[in-house]
Amino acid sequence: MAPPSQDDIDALLAGEDPPADAAATTNADEAGDGDNLASEWEAMLDGGGGEPGEQGEAGGSTRVLNQDEIDSLLGVSASEQDTGPRSGLQAILNSALISYERLPMLEVVFDRQVRLMSTSLRNFTSDNVEVSLDSINSIRFADYLNSIPLPAMLSVVKAEEWDNYGLITVDSAMIYSIVDVLLGGRRGTAAMRVEGRPYTTIERSLVERLVEVMLNDLSAAFEPLSPVTFRFERLETNPRFATISRPSNAAIVARFRIDMEDRGGRVELLLPYATLEPVRELLLQMFMGEKFGRDSIWESHLAEELWQTEIQLEAVMDEISGSLGDVFNLKVGSRLLFAAGPDSLVQMRCGQVPMYTGRMGRRGERIAIQIADRIERKAQRG
Repeated sequence: MAPPSQDDIDALLAGEDPPADAAATTNADEAGDGDNLASEWEAMLDGGGGEPGEQGEAGGSTRVLNQDEIDSLLGVSASEQDTGPRSGLQAILNSALISYERLPMLEVVFDRQVRLMSTSLRNFTSDNVEVSLDSINSIRFADYLNSIPLPAMLSVVKAEEWDNYGLITVDSAMIYSIVDVLLGGRRGTAAMRVEGRPYTTIERSLVERLVEVMLNDLSAAFEPLSPVTFRFERLETNPRFATISRPSNAAIVARFRIDMEDRGGRVELLLPYATLEPVRELLLQMFMGEKFGRDSIWESHLAEELWQTEIQLEAVMDEISGSLGDVFNLKVGSRLLFAAGPDSLVQMRCGQVPMYTGRMGRRGERIAIQIADRIERKAQRG
């Protein structure tokens, strides 16, 4: 219904009837509004909530999702970074993976790795090197191999004490940058990339030296937590030949960014959870040297109370061994002969634990024992 005009308002205030043409216009507008409302209701019932005038292909059909809504539901949006949070079905599928945040000490180890690599790479390249830790993520091994941008070099490394393997991936930008720096490339210019050819022997040798430096720092980073030696096994350029774990196994990926003035690249370290299993209890610590279930205050209090505890000692002069039949044959008046003499040492025990040896004597009206030596537990075990 159209709002009344100024003439209609003036006529109503004066007590007069509105003009006939105005009344006709109002009735026509009301009729038109009624038709529009009817058409909107009909379109909503037929097309499932579409715009007025639109007809659905079939009665009661639901709205079709567009591509953006489908990508959001599946969690495979093209604008989403690989390191970003997952959503939709991808989040449900990856919910079985163990987050690295459940291993707090691992982040401390990687922070030590960054500091050690910053110093060692400066000595290795004689250049100003900045190393930073981009991210630490949990991922399935097959998903990681499929996400490696080729060409790249994959180094298979072995943790000797843990008897398992890891993977170090050096991308092409880092390969050409390290070759340019070590072979005296001109500063201030970006490293030239030659794509479409296999890596030469010189490039592979220089990358292997870079990996050796990184492995020495990784061993030093784990040293305060658990001594381990990482050894270089082989260098691969095809991810299929660098398979060190089952495709569905979970792994931890640490991505390092190495900048050398205007050159640099990325180095990724992959450690399967099977490799970290021998030190999983240590990686669960919140800080270095944490003692689970122990409190120093209660330990000192317990030690003080133990020093004041009264215990009962038994003095054993001698022991003989015999069969159970001999014991059953004992009668009133039977004699047992011991080999102990007046000067023989007497063993003092607390329960079944031998504590001291001494000599028996008399003090007043009581039989006393003078302690002569302490029995060492190690000697007892031997």
